Amino acid sequence: MTARSHSILAAGCFVLIAIDVSAQGLADVRKLYDAGQYQQAVTAAAAAADSDPRVLYLLAQSQQKLGHRDEARDRYSQLAARPDDPWKDVGRSAVAQLANDMGGALDAANQAAERGPDVAEAQYQRGVALSGKQDWPNAAAAFEKATELDPQWADAHYYAGLAYSKVRRIEQMANHFNTFLRLAPQSPQRAEVQSIMRTLGGR
Repeated sequence: MTARSHSILAAGCFVLIAIDVSAQGLADVRKLYDAGQYQQAVTAAAAAADSDPRVLYLLAQSQQKLGHRDEARDRYSQLAARPDDPWKDVGRSAVAQLANDMGGALDAANQAAERGPDVAEAQYQRGVALSGKQDWPNAAAAFEKATELDPQWADAHYYAGLAYSKVRRIEQMANHFNTFLRLAPQSPQRAEVQSIMRTLGGR
């Protein structure tokens, strides 16, 4: 094997390792987030690769859950400062959302979805912005798309279920809530979800 071949093989191995570490970092942070351990999620996310926008987005969401709006805005602003890519628009949308500019949040989220049709967070952010405008049918569709792109994302199923509950689409609500409960059995939203399902008959 030539030196060049060794170099290419080493580079390929490095990329695979980097992808594996990044995916593991996201999984670890999500596990803490799903269990309502938001401060631990912040710590774990900060220790993960800062270059992974999915981890950074989840870090900002954890800060929001803790009520640390300024810190969350700073993290979203990091995404908004990226070069032109879907994540830049996801960050812009989240910053606008924190400023209660739901029109701006939706415009940016729509751009994110156009740039990155396979980015689950772009659809999720669209759902957040549409929920802020109380456009529940379209919010449900956006969260649905996010769950199709990332079936293991508990929070996307949670918000899909909530949006479907608003429009009384009970079967879809129940499907997403049941998936949420399976993926995040220790979530602090568990009791709320079970109460909604009992009230609306989703079992």
